Formats: sequence, C-alpha cells, structure tokens
Amino acid sequence: MTEVSEVTGVSEVTGVTEPLRIGLLGASRIAESAIVGPARTLGHRLVAVAARDRGRAEAFADKYGVERVLDSYTAVIDDPEVDIIYNPLANALHGPWNLAAIRAGKPVLSEKPFARNETEAREVAAAARAAGVPVLEGFHYLFHPLMARTMELLDAGAIGDIAHVDVMMAMPPPDDHDPRWSYDLAGGALMDLGCYALHVSRLLGRWCGGPPEITCGRASLASPQIDKSCVLDLRYPNGAAGLHAVSMVAGEFVFSLRIVGDEGSLFLHDYLAPNRDDRLTIVSSRDGTVGVERLGTRSTYTYQLEAFADTVRTGAALPIDLDDAVENMRYLDAAYRAIGLQPR
Repeated sequence: MTEVSEVTGVSEVTGVTEPLRIGLLGASRIAESAIVGPARTLGHRLVAVAARDRGRAEAFADKYGVERVLDSYTAVIDDPEVDIIYNPLANALHGPWNLAAIRAGKPVLSEKPFARNETEAREVAAAARAAGVPVLEGFHYLFHPLMARTMELLDAGAIGDIAHVDVMMAMPPPDDHDPRWSYDLAGGALMDLGCYALHVSRLLGRWCGGPPEITCGRASLASPQIDKSCVLDLRYPNGAAGLHAVSMVAGEFVFSLRIVGDEGSLFLHDYLAPNRDDRLTIVSSRDGTVGVERLGTRSTYTYQLEAFADTVRTGAALPIDLDDAVENMRYLDAAYRAIGLQPR
C-alpha cells in the first residue's frame, strides 16, 4: 500500500505528488470557473460537496464529476478524505464556515470577502494563526501574469509617478432572489465588486507613498441598506487620486483598471478576468508610443489554486496573508460608512 504524507501530499513510495482532495461547501455558480475548471486543469480531485438542498448538490456532482454528495457542510469539513475546503457560500456565511474548517484543521480557499466585517475577519484570522492553518481570501486576479507585469512596469518607473487610479467594476444585475440583494446575507455592490477595487487600490499604495484614504462616497440603493451601485473617491499619501465606480446593475461586465502617471499610463482592459481580455496597453508620454502586451488567457483561478496547493504542500508564501484580509475588510467597513450605510 502506498503511503502519502498528510503534510506534503507526496507518495513516500513513488515520490509522486498526489492530487489534493477538495471539499466544496455549497453548489454555487462561481464554482465552475473558480474551482471545478482549475482542479481539472491541475489534476486535483473534487471529492465531496454538500448544499442546503441535497438535490441541488446531487445535480452539481453529476454535472462536474464530484465524487460524492454529503448531507451537510459539517460532514464535508469533517470528512477525513478532504484535504482542503473551498468556501463560496453567501458573504455572511464565509466567516462562520471558514472558522469551522479552521477548527477542523482544514486549509481554506475562501471566496471574497473574507468575512462579513472587520470584527469577524479578525476572529477568523486569529483562529487561523493559532491553528497554523493556511487560509486564502480569493483575490485571484493577483496571481495572473497580467498583474505581475503591471507591477514590474511600475517598479521600473515606466509611467513615472502615479497621479490617478481608476477602477471600474460593473456587471448585469443578479437574479431577484440572489443573496447579493440581502443585507442579512451581507450583500451589496461594494461587498461583491468593490472589495476588488479596494484591494487593487491598496496594492497600488506601494507606488503612492502608502495605502489610500477613502475621502467620500455616494451610492444608489436597491433597498435601505443595499447599494446597487456606488462611487468612491480616494486619496494617496503622495497626492494621487483614486476613483472607484462599482455597479451591480450595468448592461455588461466591465472590470478595468487604469493607472495614470506623469509620464504615461497603464490600462488593464479586464484585470479581473484576463481569460476574456488579457491586454495591457502601455502609453508613454516621453516618446508618444502606445504598446499593447498580451499576458495570457489562462484562468486567474487556475494560477490561484496552483499557488494555494503549493502553500498547503510546502508552506510556500502567498502574496497576500491574513493581515491583508483583515485590512481589506476594514476598508470595506469604512467604504460603507462613506456612502452612508452600515457595515455588513
């Protein structure tokens, strides 16, 4: 019988790296692109799934080749044949079920946002540190070569000093009964899309003298505490300005990032999903040139799962950590206050 190390996932007889065995909480729509496709590409196994409606879990398992359906999220977490947990549940359920997995000693790949608010995020992060369990908040865009090239150009001073950062996050409206329309389930445009805009704006603080401050915001509401669209104004320590335009009621998907410097600009046509459009347009005001680079259409989620699997197996460092997850939730809470709403 072949023995497999629980720590590395490497067969002690053959030296071959064994696939990770993934347990899924819920039969979510995002799972196809976020975990099913990447697992198939990388050779990992989807071994268990549970949903509130067992019939839905069974249909999901049949469609995507999950090995078995279990009766509850707890059963998935406690299953000894599950190595890591993927949590794509409604926002309000991220924190509690991330905690449950951590307490069971299972590494967690959690959809963003990491928790409902900063307080809950701190609780999850503290538990993960105490248990020594890897937990990754799924800001998948960060793992793609498009972002690596963008940071390389900024390090090289390709556009001079950053003066303005514009982030556009837009999507068609979810179904009427979607959790994103529910305050109790921690919905809202900022939670679903604005978390990305805040995250990438914080990342760019590295070239702007530090992280930005949210100076003001305004929102259009779907209900008393649910923002369907909003705009945030930001200011960096070096004086650079930031603008976030976020909408859950747009006519199409738009996930763009424009970074304007005093000597040029960078435009990422779809920084969130370069599998759709992997262009990076580089404008130089020094010589008037305009260049377009293509950084590859391999899924951001595949790069993310590849990195997380390496962390689980070898302890390799990730580009974002628990402190980053807590800080982004602090920004989300502040953003909600800036648009006159309560944090989730």
